[in-house]
Amino acid sequence: MYLEGILAISGQSGLFKLISKGKSSVIVESLITGKRMPAFSTSRISTLEDVAVYTDDGEIPLKDIFNNIFKKYEGKKIDNSIIKNNNYLEFFETVLPNFDRDRVYQSDVKKIVNWYNCLIDNNIINENSVKESEESEEKIEQVSDSEEE
Repeated sequence: MYLEGILAISGQSGLFKLISKGKSSVIVESLITGKRMPAFSTSRISTLEDVAVYTDDGEIPLKDIFNNIFKKYEGKKIDNSIIKNNNYLEFFETVLPNFDRDRVYQSDVKKIVNWYNCLIDNNIINENSVKESEESEEKIEQVSDSEEE
């Protein structure tokens, strides 16, 4: 999956790629600057693969949201000028209409937009990665449907 090894580190701007693991730290590389640095176990490190957004029906993985954005904007970056009056929640409604308005904040959506643009800039989200992601989802659904029978 294309988000495997992509990290967000609390207190650091941008996204990072996991390079290697140590005893009390991991070595990461900034997707923005390309510089490497250690990230210690005391930092709050989240893998984008594990991030989900609250909806009225539960949670939806971030990769599905990125796939929706990719399709809606035809693989292009999101120009912040299209987000009227910096109202990110209105924008997010066009991508994920059933998001939980009580638990998803403007700052969360802004971060998702910035992450999406960073992943597009680094060619991590592209036509092939979205297609592979959707195909793996279909296989998982087929397996779970056959197990229920």
